[in-house]
Amino acid sequence: MNINEKTRKALLRFQQNEITESLLYTQLAAIEKDPSNKEVLLQIANDEKGHYTILKKYTGQEISPNKLRVTKYYWLARILGITFAIKLMEGSEESAKNDYASYDEYPDLQQIARDEDEHEQRLIALINEERLEYMGSVVLGLNDALVEFTGALAGFTLALSDSRLIALTGSITGIAAALSMASSEYLSTKSENGNENGKHPVKASIYTGIAYIFTVVALVAPFIFISNVLMALGLMLIIALSIIALFNYYYSIARSESFRKRFTEMAVLSFSVAALSFLIGYALKEFTGIDV
Repeated sequence: MNINEKTRKALLRFQQNEITESLLYTQLAAIEKDPSNKEVLLQIANDEKGHYTILKKYTGQEISPNKLRVTKYYWLARILGITFAIKLMEGSEESAKNDYASYDEYPDLQQIARDEDEHEQRLIALINEERLEYMGSVVLGLNDALVEFTGALAGFTLALSDSRLIALTGSITGIAAALSMASSEYLSTKSENGNENGKHPVKASIYTGIAYIFTVVALVAPFIFISNVLMALGLMLIIALSIIALFNYYYSIARSESFRKRFTEMAVLSFSVAALSFLIGYALKEFTGIDV
């Protein structure tokens, strides 16, 4: 088939994308234990292979997959979950998929564009992944820990003025709060299961508790290693902001929600509570005259 060199290069790029994604989905299906998820992944892999075959008809050339890209997204899927890796990959190829629509003279490419925009996204939505089912529990643990604990440590900073004492007090407070939150999530999930919620109460409480403990350890660490309490407080706030950014990036990709909106809300809330608690700690110290 006669096509100009510029179009041929574009189609070869599309062709490599399709065979790369087909190989990745096949590899993910091979390690997936859930039968329904495996079926979905294999169906997407077959669709991508079909797209590759259509493109090959125009280019007349075999092309190898991008093995580095396959390895990258394979390990992202193993570590952060299949849904996150797939949505991140599909998002990175959004501009390439949109390019399909510009080739009006090739009806087959228009069909590929429709498949990419509709069919595959519906299939991805069918994937049932435990870590996403319990995302609400993780959100609860992180949100509560970031809001409460940044505020508590900020208040302790001026009230106690000793980094080791702040770390000790913060650790005790944080562990107690984590156990309390995990217990509350257990009771809440157990109650919701009466309305056919479907989540396991023990698992939900574990996800909440682990998220809370992880946040406590990260936020207390600066006070353990830095004796200057104001420097430790500043580093703690930077760590809190980093946790908020990383988690909301993951959440926004996995749930297809706005990163900016969630990040801004969580950051403003956490830092507002921290600032208020810092002022309360200072006021109480001045009012009581207690200097630790």
